[in-house]
Amino acid sequence: MGETAVRVFIEGKVQMVGFRYWMAREASLLGLDGWVRNLADGSVEAVFSGPQEAVRAMVEGCWQGPPMASVTTVSELAMKEAVEPGFRQYR
Repeated sequence: MGETAVRVFIEGKVQMVGFRYWMAREASLLGLDGWVRNLADGSVEAVFSGPQEAVRAMVEGCWQGPPMASVTTVSELAMKEAVEPGFRQYR
């Protein structure tokens, strides 16, 4: 299916619930590259890069997140920029 990369923004109760930790674990299990960080407005921003099927699964998983999360919106933008190997968490 090929490789793809997306930038996602997740809104709702997504900070102080382990969302970044959950996302890093799930992305690593799916073999994705990218990163995740909290934003000042209370949302979470992430970049996923890898096989299309794995990226789609990760984006869909963002609607659920960890048990304490309550996601209201997941929006995504296609990316053309290169993504460094590995998956990182930022504050």
